[in-house]
Amino acid sequence: MKPEFKLRGCLGWASLALAIYMSLAQPLAAEDKITFKLFPHPKFVACLQGAGTPQAQVTITRGTLNDTLIIQAQNLKPGLSFDMFTVQRSALLSDGTVDPNFTNFGLAWYQSDLHANSKGQINVGLRTIFLDQIFGFDPDVSLTPLNTFHVGFWFNDPKAAQACGFDITKPTPFNGEHKAGPVAMISVPDANTNLGPLCTDPNNDGTCNP
Repeated sequence: MKPEFKLRGCLGWASLALAIYMSLAQPLAAEDKITFKLFPHPKFVACLQGAGTPQAQVTITRGTLNDTLIIQAQNLKPGLSFDMFTVQRSALLSDGTVDPNFTNFGLAWYQSDLHANSKGQINVGLRTIFLDQIFGFDPDVSLTPLNTFHVGFWFNDPKAAQACGFDITKPTPFNGEHKAGPVAMISVPDANTNLGPLCTDPNNDGTCNP
C-alpha cells in the first residue's frame, strides 16, 4: 500500500473518532441536567451561617445507569458537620418560608455526610438514582413505593443548633446514630406541582412520570 493511502486511512479513522467524541461531548438536554437551590430553615440560620448568608446549590446530571449529584455550599460556619438525606416532604414552602401545615418529612434516605471546611464551604459528589425514579418501599409494614424528591441536610450535632432553640433532649433520627439536630437547609416544592426538584417530568395529577 502506498504511504498516501495509509495516511488517508489514518486520517479517516481519526476524523471518525473525533466526530464520535464531539457528539458525546455535546451539552445534555435541559431535562437531563438540573440545578436548584437549598434554603436554610429560618429558625436555625443564626446557628448555620458563617461569613454571610448560607447558600447551597445542587446540580444533578442524568446518567445511563445512575445519576451524578454535586452539592456545593458556602457561607456556613466553619467546621460544622451535616447529614444529607433525600426525603418525601419539605418543611418549607415554595418561597422558602416555613410551611405552617408541616408535620414530618415522610420517607427519608440517608445519602451522605457533609462537612464545612475552614472557609465554610462544602463540595461533595454522589452517584445513585436521583432523578424521577428515586423511591423506597417496605412490604413488611405495608409501605407502598414512595418517592423522595427533596434534598436536605441536617445538623449532625444537636448542640450546634441549641442556641437557636433546638431541644437537645429530643434529637432527630437524621444521622447514623439517630441522634442528629434539626434540618439546616432543604429544597422547596414547585409552586405549581408541589413536587420536589428531583421530579423533572411531573404529570397533571401531581405525580411524577418515571
